[in-house]
Amino acid sequence: MAASIALDATDLRILDQLQRDASLTNQALAAAVHTSPATCLRRVKRLVDTGVIERQVALLSPAKLGAGLTSIVEVTLDRQGAEHLAAFEARAVADEAVRQCYRVSPGPDFLLVLQVADMPAYHALVQRLFTQDANVRNVKAFFSVSRAKFEPGLALPATATT
Repeated sequence: MAASIALDATDLRILDQLQRDASLTNQALAAAVHTSPATCLRRVKRLVDTGVIERQVALLSPAKLGAGLTSIVEVTLDRQGAEHLAAFEARAVADEAVRQCYRVSPGPDFLLVLQVADMPAYHALVQRLFTQDANVRNVKAFFSVSRAKFEPGLALPATATT
């Protein structure tokens, strides 16, 4: 497990603002967190360099881009040897429709979050990812009928670490 990095209150304010809107200019971010632009830039660079900030992305509307069907899928493999788990994981993460892939325990071996256009697109994914793999024993899919909450950011600690 990776060691955690010491974060002060300013770091936490920066992370909070960037989780809300990563498109802020350095000037706007510095103003929002009550620090100078130079200090803000230096701190953001440190947070990136240490891996606290993994990447910055734009969140897109699946419905407006024709990917309105979300499915959460449990996958159980027939053989769970390390090479079999790694082989399925590699196939899953290579598929564009797989938006998240987790190895889980106990229960199924994998939990996948899929984003596709519709049921025919889901069926095509089933054929290429699950049906053609002789090692897939069981697939249990759940389809989202509404999304009550979607927060891709992390809940930050109320106080800084020392």
